[in-house]
Amino acid sequence: MRNQPKYNFIKNTSYAVNGLKDLIKSESSFKIELLFSIILLPIIIFIDQTLTNKLLLFITFSGVLLAEIINSAIERTVDLVTLEFHHMAKRAKDVGSAIVFISITICTITWLIILLN
Repeated sequence: MRNQPKYNFIKNTSYAVNGLKDLIKSESSFKIELLFSIILLPIIIFIDQTLTNKLLLFITFSGVLLAEIINSAIERTVDLVTLEFHHMAKRAKDVGSAIVFISITICTITWLIILLN
């Protein structure tokens, strides 16, 4: 059994906010993607599309942010285990990068299909 404290909504929320603050401070890729999200959100609100299409646009760019968060967690975990080059560490980091790449690809294709239709 894990030594895990009782669930506390306020504490857990503060952990999440601290994680976001740290990402914004230390991850340039996340900053760039967050900037794109801030630009894209008003576009979603004001374009003439169905609610379903707007939700698809929102979900796909949110997926990019989530993928970047997962990638950052993978990279930090690998760096915690070893700072030396190791083939398996490289593979883990490459998989994290692939998550981001695929999410950006899905986002781009979705936006192109919806906006060019």
